[in-house]
Amino acid sequence: MLRKSYPYYLANSAVKGKRKLDVIDKYTGEVATRVALPDAATLEQAIAAAHDAAGNMKHFKPYQRQAVLEHCVTRFRERRDELAYALCVEAGKPIGDSAGEVTRLIETFKIAAEEAVRINGETLNLEISGRSAGYHGYTRRVPLGPVAFITPFNFPLNLVAHKVAPAIAAGCPFVLKPAERTPLGALIIGEVLAETDLPRGAFSILPVPGHDAEALVTDPRLKMLSFTGGLIGWDLKAKAGHKKVTLELGGNAACIVDGDQGQRLDAIVDRLVFGAFYQSGQSCISVQRILVHDDIYDELRRGLVAKIRTLKAGDPKKKSTFLGPMIDENAAIRLQGWIDEAKKAGAKVLCGGGRKGAMLEATLLEDVAPDEKLQRMEAFGPVAILQRFSSFDEALGMVNDSDFGLQAGVFTDNLRHAMRAWDELEQGGVIVNDVPSFRVDNMPYGGVKSSGLGREGVRYAIEDMTDMRLMVIRDS
Repeated sequence: MLRKSYPYYLANSAVKGKRKLDVIDKYTGEVATRVALPDAATLEQAIAAAHDAAGNMKHFKPYQRQAVLEHCVTRFRERRDELAYALCVEAGKPIGDSAGEVTRLIETFKIAAEEAVRINGETLNLEISGRSAGYHGYTRRVPLGPVAFITPFNFPLNLVAHKVAPAIAAGCPFVLKPAERTPLGALIIGEVLAETDLPRGAFSILPVPGHDAEALVTDPRLKMLSFTGGLIGWDLKAKAGHKKVTLELGGNAACIVDGDQGQRLDAIVDRLVFGAFYQSGQSCISVQRILVHDDIYDELRRGLVAKIRTLKAGDPKKKSTFLGPMIDENAAIRLQGWIDEAKKAGAKVLCGGGRKGAMLEATLLEDVAPDEKLQRMEAFGPVAILQRFSSFDEALGMVNDSDFGLQAGVFTDNLRHAMRAWDELEQGGVIVNDVPSFRVDNMPYGGVKSSGLGREGVRYAIEDMTDMRLMVIRDS
């Protein structure tokens, strides 16, 4: 289903280019297709085109932006199988999960289409004292201008959608750098955008190598940088100058299972296993730390081990496969090394731990020392650790003992505990009675501490990509 090659998109137009980038089938290790490879000079052209397009995009009416987004929704539905297959190949994501991500791509563009025509301002009462009698205030939102996006490999469709769709809704031209290892989804999105009547220069999608991409961060013509990826994001922020920056930089998500959950452990096991091992754990909100009350620890551990051992690993193109490869063998080697380090420090592997190439077994450990990498850093792979607690406040402290703070999960029927978690946990989001891996595409999403700053979710991204303009009128 893949073509032999794919172009990049410069100022709305497909460019075949002379240089090619191999896209590797992450399961077989073979070259699946090739994409045109832009360079730093191409990026300069894209930034200039976006800068020149800012005025036309500003005056591209909300109903016109909505029509573009609705066209994308229609075309993505028509190309659903193609998009899912491309994602399965380039990311190694099991085909069922790939189809699910296509659904989220469609939903994200649909939400953006709805929001495009309700970017509203407000009327302000300025008559708060005699000094301002007869004055009236009004605000409206206007496009920020050209924006830059950098996206990672793990959600090549949906994380692109969370930047591109709000930019179109807000009226901002953009330059997108998708991950070099997974560029196909973004380029297919570009192919669909090229079918629309967006003003020339409204978008460029360039899988430019990292060493050629610095202008996305430093060029002052770009008014915003939205980056999703690793902790290098903080270095990018330091180089970004005066532009607005939003960062989503991952986490080591914890999930608390309270002592009152003994009657529903089977359902909790299902959700924990999904949250920890979906997409081979390569999600910023994958369940990494499972904190369990003493009263139910042994029973939950037995259930988790039994469930994990049933997971089918292998070719992601088969519908029965749950666990596919990590993004490459080096990533699997790195994480297996963390497991081995934890074992040497006294941790016990309850199941998994083996590796063959990029395939790392679903792994569960307990008794992992507090200073081990599996506790302190983002595993970003199919590994979770079990820990005991005896009081709910102790569990909250364990969650907060982390440099990260993206999302946390809490299984409890105790309303006081749920509210206390919301009050005390240093997290961007607290998910009660589900895993921290839960996300709906219209909700505010983002972290604190090392997990980043700013929020995605379509409406919140649109707010970031617009400026407020104030008008004050005095009665004549």
